[in-house]
Amino acid sequence: MIQAALNCGSIGARLATHRYRNATNIVMAQVNKSSPMPARSEIAAAARGLVRRAFKGSLATIDRDNGYPYASLITLATDPSGAPTMLISTLARHTANLAKDRRASIMVDETGALADPLQGARVTLLGTVEKSTDEAVRRRFLARQPEAAFYADFPDFAFFRLAVEGAHYIGGFGRIFDLAPGDLLVPTEGTKRLLDAEADIVEHMNSHHADALELYATELAGASHGPWRMVGIDPEGLDIVLAGAARRILFAEPVTNPNEARKELVRLAAEARSRKERG
Repeated sequence: MIQAALNCGSIGARLATHRYRNATNIVMAQVNKSSPMPARSEIAAAARGLVRRAFKGSLATIDRDNGYPYASLITLATDPSGAPTMLISTLARHTANLAKDRRASIMVDETGALADPLQGARVTLLGTVEKSTDEAVRRRFLARQPEAAFYADFPDFAFFRLAVEGAHYIGGFGRIFDLAPGDLLVPTEGTKRLLDAEADIVEHMNSHHADALELYATELAGASHGPWRMVGIDPEGLDIVLAGAARRILFAEPVTNPNEARKELVRLAAEARSRKERG
């Protein structure tokens, strides 16, 4: 009987070892099929683009009553540097939590259309949330989330910004990176002329160059045709939206003033037309 038990134990051990090796082989096959690990600069650019394209995210705060993490759905935009912004009510639980402890995180992802969401990209940004009265924050948020104009001036609503202190990016299997604020945020020092002119540039492009915006979307970003709108411009690029979809169009070089922005927008339009003609 003892020998039989030992034999069963040996068989069990061999089965467990066999299963472990099979699992290891599957994991290694996934690793071997993956493309080479990108440079940190590429990962940082991917994370920035993910945040810029986001319309919504999960806001995690620390519950003021029980100290547990509390996650909630919020709509998002970004300030010119790329920091997430939100419009939330003081009546909401997450806002009450922030009144006691401003530490928070926001997760955004683009995994919804994937059969295996864990193979998709997502990023969690960490920092402290602060109220913002910056007109640019308001303007950029409402340009991206126009339905929010209905309640933006309600007395219990206010705009807030996450002061980013770091982030955790996952770009699929084995692509896990911790990022610093400098990886995520676009420097805006010395760009006051550009930022002061942002509203006029956006209005001009939407009113007079809708064809160029559509070309940016279709030829430079691989998006579908339609009445794309510009909702923001910053030193690194511009953001365009259409029916719940967003695209980030990057400049060849950072711009600091309206003249440099105009030249880059013209160059992008020429590049897009050239690609269209080449088919």
